[in-house]
Amino acid sequence: MTVGKLLLGAVALSGVLVAVPAMADVKAGVDAWAKGDFPKAVGEWRPLAIGGDADAQFNLAQAYKLGRGVPLDPALAESWFRKAAMQGHQQAEDNYGLALFQAGKKSDALPWLEKSVARGEPRTQLVLGTMLFNGDGVPRDFPRAYALMTRASASGLQSASQTLTQMDQYISPADREKGTALAQQYALQARPAAAPRSTVGQTPVPPSRIAETPRPTRLAPSSLPARVQAPTREPVAKPVPKPVPPKANAPKPAVAKPAPARATGNWRIQLGAFRDQGNAETLWNKVRGKLRGAQPSYPKAGSVTRLQAGGFASKADATRACSAAGVPCVIVAP
Repeated sequence: MTVGKLLLGAVALSGVLVAVPAMADVKAGVDAWAKGDFPKAVGEWRPLAIGGDADAQFNLAQAYKLGRGVPLDPALAESWFRKAAMQGHQQAEDNYGLALFQAGKKSDALPWLEKSVARGEPRTQLVLGTMLFNGDGVPRDFPRAYALMTRASASGLQSASQTLTQMDQYISPADREKGTALAQQYALQARPAAAPRSTVGQTPVPPSRIAETPRPTRLAPSSLPARVQAPTREPVAKPVPKPVPPKANAPKPAVAKPAPARATGNWRIQLGAFRDQGNAETLWNKVRGKLRGAQPSYPKAGSVTRLQAGGFASKADATRACSAAGVPCVIVAP
């Protein structure tokens, strides 16, 4: 069981006390940041952060995380995120949990990730869902992993949608059904984020401008067989015999074009996962001619619609269909 490692360097924490400028202002730092004047932004935030302002601490942590206006320093970023998080700053709580995870401190990260997940934060849903799927620092829980990944995908997080498609290769129908129901329950229970704590003069850097989404690089439980098989070669077309010209005066038989046989097996293939079912139907219209006899279906996973084609008698038939489809494809066992 493995999970992709998200590597961050560790640098020793050092703090330098500086005098607090009389006109230091969090919003002034945000304005300078927006103009690309990162040193000025950091100069506005640092004295306020040292003085205990949570918004300034969060913004200064982001500067160290990205290496803008200051040297890149993940350890200092983690430290400033922690100071703000301990004051209840929600954006800092989210980023602190992710920073701990990226530093390999998974047991320390877990309570912060759980806190963010309870608010419906998509990046932490992606990370905790992957941990639960792989049993990485937590007991393995396929239904909850699937539920969290479904919620992250529904928020528009592309990497979560891609990981959800990977999960579909391994999770049993029963666990998938439990996960889908749990995702719906989470959607109803999600607590909205608190209103911004800062005043007009103290606005934190918008997270959408500088947030980064950690993404696991591999998701494949070693104890389960992989069901995705790439074709070993291109299908070879059979030669068509040369037609024999009909005899003179012989009546020409009427030739009826045979209808494709309706596939009746239990093996299926999955051709994609979409937030909009219309996109799934569009893709089916493009590939249906290559999968003659296959029957489309559009099972739901929360707000995600999967495009599947069924009716294949064996895994080998499903594998050949994946090769013929011409699009990324995975095999779904009965």
